[in-house]
Amino acid sequence: MSQVVAKLDNLTKTYPMGASCVRALDGLCVDFEKGSFWAIMGKSGSGKSTLLNLLGCLDRPSSGSYVLNGRDVADLNDDELSDVRLDNIGFIFQSFNLIPQLTVQENIELPGYYAGIDEDKNTERALELAELVDLSERLTHRPSELSGGQRQRVAIARALVNDPPIILADEPTGNLDTATGIQIMDLIKELNADGKTILMVTHEQDIAQYASNHLYLKDGRQQKEL
Repeated sequence: MSQVVAKLDNLTKTYPMGASCVRALDGLCVDFEKGSFWAIMGKSGSGKSTLLNLLGCLDRPSSGSYVLNGRDVADLNDDELSDVRLDNIGFIFQSFNLIPQLTVQENIELPGYYAGIDEDKNTERALELAELVDLSERLTHRPSELSGGQRQRVAIARALVNDPPIILADEPTGNLDTATGIQIMDLIKELNADGKTILMVTHEQDIAQYASNHLYLKDGRQQKEL
């Protein structure tokens, strides 16, 4: 029987707009199973970014529940949310979100530092991941000295340093050329084959084809297709 690692039950997110409320998400019910690969799709304003923020414990739902690895995160305080994030989720962003002053190795090590991982173990893990993403010869370089594809590889290694069960990817190929995008998606597909649950926002049909499951959003509601 498949294990559900993230469960949305009637998940709703509203934002006040003057005297009215905007429903960014409206009653989502989805089970994300362990080891699955999901593409989350929809036009601008459909609720994709709001959903990713909720899945990443960067925001809380207005109503409904979000159960992450057996914990309902809706009522957790900020410190508890931070701990849940560090333990369960790795982030890959379209804009990479690397710290320009840090080297490749230091960027990869950063989540481990915040998680309190032993310094030697954190370094060892960072070096292993740098090798995994083919950046062992770039450890002392800074982001400005890397290509877009290399920066995204750093971001992927950083997302893996705490060994999270879930990877959230927000348009991971959006700033890359086609050939480099394919390389990055092949790497993400390998992570999924190794057991990681991948939840990926994309607007590109060819990128969405890497996923075996698709969640289509329109006006904050789940659709059968776009």
